[in-house]
Amino acid sequence: SMTMEAAIRARLTETLSPSRLEVVNESHKHAGHSGDDGTGESHWHVVIAADAFTGQSRVARHRMVHAALGDIMQQIHALSMDLSDGE
Repeated sequence: SMTMEAAIRARLTETLSPSRLEVVNESHKHAGHSGDDGTGESHWHVVIAADAFTGQSRVARHRMVHAALGDIMQQIHALSMDLSDGE
């Protein structure tokens, strides 16, 4: 639903002030597979460009996204990320 997408968007926007943000629900691609919890909100892909990532390693960037999402991470089975410096 838009609720989870909106929540992810809000957290990332608040914390990282991205110049580019895409939040894509990919759950339909995993329907019926292990990890599909039936909510239709299990698998997400985010594309983020943010100045906050400048000079940060890939691992550090991933940690920043996880920290920004906080408790939302517990409700996500899989999160793939495409992270880059601000554009």
